[in-house]
Amino acid sequence: MPYFVFSVKPFAQLEKLAEFSSFSEASVRAKALRAAQAGVGEAKVKVMFAASEDAAIELLCRVREPGPTGDD
Repeated sequence: MPYFVFSVKPFAQLEKLAEFSSFSEASVRAKALRAAQAGVGEAKVKVMFAASEDAAIELLCRVREPGPTGDD
């Protein structure tokens, strides 16, 4: 399965920036993009591992449950 690099803006505005076969390549690209936009704009760069671009978009749009707070 490929790794997809996306630009994620508010209100689920997604833009596919790249696709790689290995995590290391995707990670290097994502880090370079994050460094280039440091402090500019409100877009986040995310790496997703999924079977297809559509599956990656679906994963990015899911609402996640908050993690544990440690107040148990």
